[in-house]
Amino acid sequence: MAKKKKSSSPSRSAVIKWSLIVLGALLLGLGLLIWVVNLGLFGKLPTKDEIAAIRNEEATLILANDGTIIGKVFAEDRTNIPFGSIPKHLIHALVSTEDQRFYQHEGVDSRSYIRVFLRTILGGDQSGGGGSTLSQQLVKNLYGREKHGLLTLPVNKIKEALVAARLEQVYDKNDVLTLYLNSVPFGEDLYGVEAAARRYFNKPAQRLKVEEAAVLVGMLKANTSYNPRLNPERSRERRNLVLRLMATRGHLTAAEVDSLQLLPLTIDYRGRDALDLYGYFTERVGREARKILADLAKKNGKAYDIEKDGLRIHTTLDPMLQHLAQEALFTHLTAMQPKLDRELKLGKVRAAWEKRKGKKADAAWKKNTTEVRDVFTWDDAEPKAMSYRDSLWHYHSLLNGAVYMVEPSNGKVRAWVGGDHHRYLPLDLVTSRRSIASTIKPVIYAAALEEGMDPCTYLNNEIKVYPEHQGWSPQNYDGSSGGEVSMWFALAQSMNLPTVDLYFRTGEKPLARTMNALGLPGKAAAKPAVALGAADISLQEIVRAYGAFATRGRRVEPVMIEKITDAQGKVLYQAKGSSGRQAIDERTAILVSAMLRRAVDQGTGTALRGRFGVGIPVAGKTGTSQDYGDAWFMGYTPGLVVGSWVGAREPSVHFSSGLGSGSQLALPLVGPVFAGIERSPDLRKKYVRSFPSLETDSLTFDCSARRDPSAIEQVIDDVFGPKRHGVPMEDTTKKENFFKRLFGKEDD
Repeated sequence: MAKKKKSSSPSRSAVIKWSLIVLGALLLGLGLLIWVVNLGLFGKLPTKDEIAAIRNEEATLILANDGTIIGKVFAEDRTNIPFGSIPKHLIHALVSTEDQRFYQHEGVDSRSYIRVFLRTILGGDQSGGGGSTLSQQLVKNLYGREKHGLLTLPVNKIKEALVAARLEQVYDKNDVLTLYLNSVPFGEDLYGVEAAARRYFNKPAQRLKVEEAAVLVGMLKANTSYNPRLNPERSRERRNLVLRLMATRGHLTAAEVDSLQLLPLTIDYRGRDALDLYGYFTERVGREARKILADLAKKNGKAYDIEKDGLRIHTTLDPMLQHLAQEALFTHLTAMQPKLDRELKLGKVRAAWEKRKGKKADAAWKKNTTEVRDVFTWDDAEPKAMSYRDSLWHYHSLLNGAVYMVEPSNGKVRAWVGGDHHRYLPLDLVTSRRSIASTIKPVIYAAALEEGMDPCTYLNNEIKVYPEHQGWSPQNYDGSSGGEVSMWFALAQSMNLPTVDLYFRTGEKPLARTMNALGLPGKAAAKPAVALGAADISLQEIVRAYGAFATRGRRVEPVMIEKITDAQGKVLYQAKGSSGRQAIDERTAILVSAMLRRAVDQGTGTALRGRFGVGIPVAGKTGTSQDYGDAWFMGYTPGLVVGSWVGAREPSVHFSSGLGSGSQLALPLVGPVFAGIERSPDLRKKYVRSFPSLETDSLTFDCSARRDPSAIEQVIDDVFGPKRHGVPMEDTTKKENFFKRLFGKEDD
């Protein structure tokens, strides 16, 4: 009888034996690893006391005067909210999707690991969620993960489990949920559900609808893959899965799920671009807030971190006015840029620019590489291939604009548009100094009024040469001359010759005194060309000066921050109200305003009425520097001063026609603002005020605009004219020189 052959395969008992040995070794190794991790050999674990002291970093919010968020200062973009502000359906969506046994475990759920192994890994069902509990995910969010070579994953998982168990010994379930929802990342450098709700739905988390909460919870699996802006279809599918999981846990009925799943994915995205509208202002506010907080720390010894402490900075900015200004700038410069481009092309300006640049060319200029460049354009065009020189010319030839508004009675800054786009063009043009042009003329006239002159004082309108000033010979823009004009008419029409006469009659010292009182650089008064705007002054400075005209002569310093509170609402800083100080005589301010109202009704600012249909009482002044390099317009009521400036990076880039004048280029940034104020009952109530009446004043405007000097006056002028600063043009040879070329035109 043949013998049976022995089986070559191991016996069943041997397989079981070795399996048990391997499993035991794995368990022993795991236990040893857990013991080693717990000892802190892979990094110290946080103690219960340290866990109890957890406080999420929180972004400081910058708020407009109506409470809307207009900016943030942060290391991480996060806004913490209390448990009571978290809607129940958001919690249901989170627990149903991420940790269904959240209320049964104590930080670590052993059953979840079995579920992941059997259902997710072996069964391929991705709806079952991950193995980590919400508490473990929270620990990962709070403490991050470290690298430990091949042991990185198991060591970090063990750490998270150990710390999660400690976490739930310190915090109750509601606290864990609150910490989690305030720390979980949502992509785009965004942390916490409150910041995410405002980014994707433009509302606080407390107001999230069920389907919106499901979208945000769905993002937690993969921030980018399920981003509703970048991948709307995948986000909708993930949202619907979250809704179904909520139904399996009894939080939604089948009918509710069916109805909600049919809804389109709708978001109201408010990314960082949405805050760019306020970027110039909020950057300034951030600087000012840091100074305030530093002063507080010196006084009470308690330091605040503006990037991490979740402060609330309440500002003076009025979003309605900000939007009016931004829309006016965008609409107008979008239309004017192509016109400037055509003039620059006809004048072959780029060729001359490249020739100058080429003389001092660097390596990048010579190489002139072409690559895809993301540059600012008015039509928000997609990035495209541009050469290096093309990109430089693009910005060199770009029109830039700025609008700045202040409530003059209290100095509160109501709008601040410092340029075309804060992210692309961060230089703040509200604080940058440019040639002020005729916008300075009301200050010259104010100084004359302070010296006893009045609106019916007649000024010389003859062309003269000033030998003591290197043959300077200014002219009126339209070439007109002769006779005399009243002061009010000269200012309303922004005439140069009478203004120069007024400068010499007033004198340097009185003018310097008035300029200093209004917060302007008085040293500029030393040169008579200041009468035509030969001074570099910022929009912020000139608006402050005009504020004194609007408030009976009081100069009030600008205020941007009303108060600063901590995250709980405790007031840390409260701005003190200021009535300002008397800079010029009340009567002087009233008379200047009356003359500037005539400039709007009858003079260089009439477009405010005709083109923009503004009917409310407004005073205003245009300004155009030499060769149209800088365009200005100032408009105001006693309730609001609005200033605007338009120009290119360098004055050498400009219109070669009247399109570059203050009335054509800068006034259209102010006209729509006053038109919008007039249309809005709320804005009218806030900012439209009546100008003071001149009915009781002994000096009126009851005088003709022009007059010819009498024969006796003419003889006196002929005899004593040279001693009265300047000689008649016909008595001297015309002299072309630097000053004439620089100031020969009238600034409108």
